[in-house]
Amino acid sequence: MTHGIRTDTHTSYLDGGGTWRDTAGRYALLPLRIFLGVTFLYAGLDKLMDSAFMKSSGAGSIGDTMRAVRDSSAIPALVDLALKSPVGFGYAIAFGELAVGLGTLVGLLSRLAALGGALISLSLWLTVSWSTDPYYFGNDLPYLMAWLPLILAGAPVFSLDAALRARRRRGGGYL
Repeated sequence: MTHGIRTDTHTSYLDGGGTWRDTAGRYALLPLRIFLGVTFLYAGLDKLMDSAFMKSSGAGSIGDTMRAVRDSSAIPALVDLALKSPVGFGYAIAFGELAVGLGTLVGLLSRLAALGGALISLSLWLTVSWSTDPYYFGNDLPYLMAWLPLILAGAPVFSLDAALRARRRRGGGYL
């Protein structure tokens, strides 16, 4: 007697068949992906458009913000590194947020984009919002946790990653 999966009753997850629960499972991360993508895209654009933010000092500047959180951060050395060139650090964060947001929204290199988002959120949690008490009032830790499912699952639907995967499966090869 042979044991195995009965292929005549098995519905593949990838072929679009199945119940409403299967469909809900396929699309479950889409709202999170849209929210994080739009939020990080907006955050990056907001930093680039704010003339006060991209300065070494002054009200609302990245430099003053970093100096204000230096002594209360979990890793003051990380803040010191940013303070060597606060404007450069501000641009790095802004362009990083843009890349993460865009990659997440279109689903291109989605796991890498999610990892980038998690690293940005982690660095902000360890520096800017570390001293928030109680910890759940700070927003960077929930953002860090929100990135984890996207790191694990990627962007399985409505994404360039999924389109490229489907093309490779059909034998079209790489772009």
